[in-house]
Amino acid sequence: MSDLTIQETQNVNWKTKVIIVGGLLGTLVGVASAYLLIQNQKEEETLQVTPGEGVKLGVLVLGLLRSIATLGEGK
Repeated sequence: MSDLTIQETQNVNWKTKVIIVGGLLGTLVGVASAYLLIQNQKEEETLQVTPGEGVKLGVLVLGLLRSIATLGEGK
């Protein structure tokens, strides 16, 4: 194998690992969030999210994604 092929393979390997770990962490965070939401609800009470709460949550998620996207830029 040439050096270029080995380097390309290593690039694919770490990218694949990052995607898998990110997917697993996202799944765990999502399940934990749903569990906490369910635990905070009283018996037989329906969940009601106001538009304002939805916007706040959306802004928080976008801020988190922006922070994650800029992690590698400090070099």
